[in-house]
Amino acid sequence: MIELFKNNTNIYSPSGDLGGFMATKLWEKSTQVNAKIEAFTVGRDREMDVFLAKYDVLASMAHISMLETVGLLQADELALLLAELKNIYQLTTENQFVIEDGVEDVHSQVELMLTRKLGDMGKKIHSGRSRNDQVLVDLKLFARAEIEKMVGALSDLFDVLISQSYRYKNVLLPGYTHLQVAMPSSFGLWFGAYAESLADDLQLLLSAWKITNRNPLGSAAGYGSSFPLDRQLTTDLLGFDTMNYNVVYAQMGRGKMERTVANALASVAATVAKLAFDACMFTSQNFGFIRLPDEFTTGSSIMPHKKNPDVFELTRAKCNKIQSLPQQIMLITNNLPSGYFRDLQIIKEVFVPAFAELTDCLEMTAMMMTQVEVNTEILNDSRYDYLFSVEEVNRLTLSGIPFRDAYKQVGLQIEAGNFQPNKTVNHTHQGSIGNLFNEEICKYKNEIVSEFTFDKVKKAEENLLKV
Repeated sequence: MIELFKNNTNIYSPSGDLGGFMATKLWEKSTQVNAKIEAFTVGRDREMDVFLAKYDVLASMAHISMLETVGLLQADELALLLAELKNIYQLTTENQFVIEDGVEDVHSQVELMLTRKLGDMGKKIHSGRSRNDQVLVDLKLFARAEIEKMVGALSDLFDVLISQSYRYKNVLLPGYTHLQVAMPSSFGLWFGAYAESLADDLQLLLSAWKITNRNPLGSAAGYGSSFPLDRQLTTDLLGFDTMNYNVVYAQMGRGKMERTVANALASVAATVAKLAFDACMFTSQNFGFIRLPDEFTTGSSIMPHKKNPDVFELTRAKCNKIQSLPQQIMLITNNLPSGYFRDLQIIKEVFVPAFAELTDCLEMTAMMMTQVEVNTEILNDSRYDYLFSVEEVNRLTLSGIPFRDAYKQVGLQIEAGNFQPNKTVNHTHQGSIGNLFNEEICKYKNEIVSEFTFDKVKKAEENLLKV
């Protein structure tokens, strides 16, 4: 995805003759719009639409298949259109699809390509559709595919964290409250905590998936169509779980779907940012809890000893930026009444790139966490002796001394400088140092993943492309 952003540098230009066909707007009549107005209103939409091209083609294939069943296309016309759409689809998978100068958006480009090959027949694909429901369905198909990638990358990081949790389950490290030495923790707990956090993030992704995986196609400009459209058929052909039933609500979903997904992405980003912060802190000489391989660090132009955790620092910054995404979308859509408004176009600019950036952070974090080296001798340092004060209070309480009396006794020993820690830790309850409950965390995560209907979506896409 990032490469597409780099390579797609076409600048919008006024209408012109493209291969014998005028690249007029789908909505243009006898008056040509001022060039500066055109450039401003199109903005970065063509750049963003390249990422939607594959999905626009799939949606068009489903739509025209439905049009044939309701008598708006002939069977021979459908066959020719589907064959040509498959050719265009192939271009999208090879990163060869381009929205040409003078073409307003992906929908216009696809229709232009069909018309060049098939003449007026290519114009028939728009029956019963508006660009409003076209972009709605494109964005949903795009988000659906990106969520699947996200779940894969998140699951990979989860697996790394759980593996490291088992590997270092017996290695203790300090736990902190208020950034003060507090109580014993372990690397088993530390790695496992972030794994479980990602599992909770998956719950939000699942909710976002369910809201995304509803079909808006057929809502047209938000008020339906007088054509006898079969919306259930396009729902089935595209592998959606259900349709957005009310056509007005389907259009109201523009912005709402993106904000819902953005909230899930922000939750994932928050987990990864916190992990990155811990990692930056733990690699510093003042802590020395973990170490990165030299090839995973960068240096300083003036200080020859430096080994900087730049990947974690950049991950933290990127993920913090992604956490602002729901607010950006909310502010774009805030106070808009029902119906379509051009404001919604701007959402693409922040929404579309966020998936690639967050997926990249997940993949880099998984790679770093796989290679991290753990310090197994941290608690030999006397600065951590007070970690075991609570252990001593609990030991005295178990011997029959009331907790408050035991607390005071140990506190006075600490004040007098006489506290001698017993560094034996015996935590046995569920989710503690001695009983990580990683198996249950894995079960919880796997049950969430099983609710995503990725197989249904894949089968629907395969069936469309077989037609």
